[in-house]
Amino acid sequence: MSAPRNPNAPFAAPKAASRIASTDSHYTAAVIPTTILAVLAQLADTEGVAVEPWLAGFGITRAQIDDASVRVSYRQANIIIKRAQRAISRPGLGLQVGARQSTGTFGIMGLAMMTARTFGEAIRIGIEHAEISGALMDVEFEQPSAHEVALIARPRFAEDEILTFLCEELFASTLQLARGLVGPAFKPERLELTYPAPAHAADYRKQFDCEIRFGASRNRLIVAARWLNERLATHHPVSAQQALALCRDQAAQIKRQSEIVAAVERILRHRLAERPSFGDIAASLNLSERTLRRHLSAVGRIYREMHDQLRTERALELLSAGALSIADIGSEVGYSDAREFRRAFKRWTGRSPTNARSTGVSTD
Repeated sequence: MSAPRNPNAPFAAPKAASRIASTDSHYTAAVIPTTILAVLAQLADTEGVAVEPWLAGFGITRAQIDDASVRVSYRQANIIIKRAQRAISRPGLGLQVGARQSTGTFGIMGLAMMTARTFGEAIRIGIEHAEISGALMDVEFEQPSAHEVALIARPRFAEDEILTFLCEELFASTLQLARGLVGPAFKPERLELTYPAPAHAADYRKQFDCEIRFGASRNRLIVAARWLNERLATHHPVSAQQALALCRDQAAQIKRQSEIVAAVERILRHRLAERPSFGDIAASLNLSERTLRRHLSAVGRIYREMHDQLRTERALELLSAGALSIADIGSEVGYSDAREFRRAFKRWTGRSPTNARSTGVSTD
């Protein structure tokens, strides 16, 4: 879908969504900033809930969740959110995570929005550079009428278990961001959501202070068009230019890194049984080992950990299927010696392959 050409709505539409497969690089490439996960972890800290179990099997520590250089894949974020929902087990978790955010949470993108001339320009910046903020949904803008505009959120993948959380977090954080830009008087006209009304539906009405429609055809926040022309008191032309330049640099960097990480993971998946070395992967990409290491380091990735993670995932899939012996599964992920595979699997998961098979295996 193309963005409308209305002068009040010059916003670009996002890439196509709704794709999901374990081998889809958009699902598995670790290129998403940990912004949302960091807020979720902070909430857990205040509740006395341990975050470390959410990160099991990913080679990520609690401290790294707060590290701006660390990136996760959509798959990892999906699993971490599922684990967090089970651990915290409270209604409206996404609403609470979104409410804890502010302009500062969005980093350099938040600064670029804050120093924009108008609220409409700020929204355009937010949509164009959503990928650098750690957004887990694709967003776009439309103007359904002369008096209303809409922020539309589309799931990137069919993940019903976390859809409610994702919508709650995105729209609640958007509300906080908007009020931070134009003041507490900001109020949407209507919030439309594709899922049925949850038990905590009253929390939506209290938080958004507007009409809420569940079971809608799209997830979207409707706002009066007059807000687009609202001038921002924090506008600063020089800072705005500097922040936008940094946003563009970060977006370009994420795109390059996404392509490199996806390429490494794709080659590894096809060659797990061969146990390829780092040099083999670099050669396959026509890169020097030094250049490839630099690219991976820029997104907080280490080849050995990537290799182990993909071997773990594949081993768990095969154990769950139940058709192959432990020795054959080891061979599928690059171990000719079954004993060596058992030791490696125990190191990756804390369990033996036999125990994992007998007690049930899960990737989430």
